[in-house]
Amino acid sequence: MRRRSSCGIPIVLLCLLLSGCDSESRVSAVPGPEAGWPHYAGDRGGMRFTPATQITPENVKDLEIAWTYQSGDVSDGSDGNSKTSFNATPLLVEDTLVFCTPMNRVIAVAAETGEERWVYDPVQRQTKLPDPHSRVCRGVAYWEAESVAERAGACGRRILTATLDSELIAIDALTGKACEGFGRGGRVDLRDGIVDAEPWEYYSTSPPVTVNDVVALGALVYDNRRVDAPPGVIRGYDVRTGAQKWSFDAVPPGYSGPAPTEGGRYVSGTANSWSILSSDEQLDLVYIPTGNAATDYFAATRHGLDEYSSSVVALRGSTGELAWSFRMVNTDVWDFDTASQPVLFDHEVEGRVVPALAQATKMGHVFLLDRRTGEPIHGRREISVRTDGVAGEILSPTQPVPSFIEPLHPTQLNPEDAFGFTFWDRGKCAEAIARYRYDGMFTPPTEGGSIQYPQNAGGINWGSVTIDPERRLLFTNMMRMAAVIQLIPRAEYDALPDKTSRWPYQLQPMHGTPYAARLFPLLSPFGAPCTPPPWGSLVAVDLDTGKRVWDVPLGGIRDQAPLPIWLVPGWDDLGAPNMGGSIATASGLVFIGATTDRFMRAFDAESGEEIWKFRLPYTANATPMSFRLGPDGRQFVVAAVGGHAWSDSGDLLIAFALP
Repeated sequence: MRRRSSCGIPIVLLCLLLSGCDSESRVSAVPGPEAGWPHYAGDRGGMRFTPATQITPENVKDLEIAWTYQSGDVSDGSDGNSKTSFNATPLLVEDTLVFCTPMNRVIAVAAETGEERWVYDPVQRQTKLPDPHSRVCRGVAYWEAESVAERAGACGRRILTATLDSELIAIDALTGKACEGFGRGGRVDLRDGIVDAEPWEYYSTSPPVTVNDVVALGALVYDNRRVDAPPGVIRGYDVRTGAQKWSFDAVPPGYSGPAPTEGGRYVSGTANSWSILSSDEQLDLVYIPTGNAATDYFAATRHGLDEYSSSVVALRGSTGELAWSFRMVNTDVWDFDTASQPVLFDHEVEGRVVPALAQATKMGHVFLLDRRTGEPIHGRREISVRTDGVAGEILSPTQPVPSFIEPLHPTQLNPEDAFGFTFWDRGKCAEAIARYRYDGMFTPPTEGGSIQYPQNAGGINWGSVTIDPERRLLFTNMMRMAAVIQLIPRAEYDALPDKTSRWPYQLQPMHGTPYAARLFPLLSPFGAPCTPPPWGSLVAVDLDTGKRVWDVPLGGIRDQAPLPIWLVPGWDDLGAPNMGGSIATASGLVFIGATTDRFMRAFDAESGEEIWKFRLPYTANATPMSFRLGPDGRQFVVAAVGGHAWSDSGDLLIAFALP
């Protein structure tokens, strides 16, 4: 069932409740530059920046809903399937927005009205995922032929999408029909060469990326079930035929561990790439953020597969050959895998322009690298860390840290830092902080329990960073909450009568290692984080100095607090857990949803002041996008409003514009 509106409903009621959208489109008289959005994050380098200037800090307060679209692809999990999270960022193809739903349908709507133009339904087979995963599709990719003649023909413009059924699909961008000459009937089986994997152990949630005439992608590999997890291979396919052109198996030189499983072509347990990729067509490079080698919390059984894990890896787009790699975590035993899209921009250093890459991490670090070579632009720095973890573990004595942009996440947590709404619950939090070990963010996991601060969700996650090239500012949203990792000896785990994980309290078997892992958030008896607020923040960094320009709370406890304590002065700006990204405009705005409270917000790029806030029916845990079709058209800001694993599911795409 699909519902579209410029006001339609529940949509008439929705529009009245949310804003007051008109049935007629009124074009603003304010001229300005045209602005597209042909890639997931605006450009193939992921800057999340639009040159559009119509919406400004002065008039953003006048934004209203221009149109809404409901896909009907929504489940709260009560139907026996996994719940859905609508986290997609649409692309703009000419005058059409194209996006995917959590059920892997690809939908095209008129960019300025939301009117449905076509729908491609691959008929999703995998509908049940292990807790805490929800069904999600973050976006699609767009490719067009270089020649005018081919571009004008069938499938000369293609939408490429990857699915929970482990397929790569090519669709005609203008008609929504499968490109029959791509693979088999428009589909490529991503499980080819991968054996001994349950359907829920290996699938895709993020968009592929194109580099010239190759489409490249990785996949999600289910964490912490077993040391011989499905391979994390990265592959490149001919964008026209779907033929595999290359593969990159993250196996280091001199590897002497187990060979590929019989019948398979790739080594088990290698680092994967589940997040968003970037590319530079001039350099013929595709940039891969990698996850952990299996398993996340114990390294001694990885057979040396850490070389390319928790890294950013650059591959030749035409051949898959390794160009360079840079590791963000040495021997990662914290699930600090590289979740953020690498962001490409031109960085001015002492009067010269360097083709740069900004790589954010879950630790709140942002490394600046020369994207041609992978070398740190401002030099290397490593710090000494503790290595006294559990028996049998092998840990690195040092860890890399940024040498230019200062760490954006706190690295100290003491009992006196504990938060509480009352003296009593603050005391309980102080006791918990004192009970578990904490020697900084690289505290080794232990049997007694070690605090992880930042926790494995971040810091900075797949929302990545946004770059305003005109103001030379970098923006990022992040979380500042703690969790506990506790390693359980195998015999003790085997004797447990109940091995069920109940989110957010997780019990992970890590078969093939001497331990299982127990993970849980560090919360007060009232359910609030024990760490000092803000628990969510939005940060701006000056790219000329590496210093923070501002750091403000992002979100609040509304929609999570059991009582309306957010109405009490001082309790309404504690920050909120957040997942999703921001975008910046040339006019000086930063737009973001992301939070667990149901708001879309705009901040002044230069001051960090929150200057617009809009109440939503669901959380907006997706990166928004913005476009303007012509100098006389309206600038639109569009966001998927459809919840997350932690909030109610929805299926609403909302477009905002000035009257």
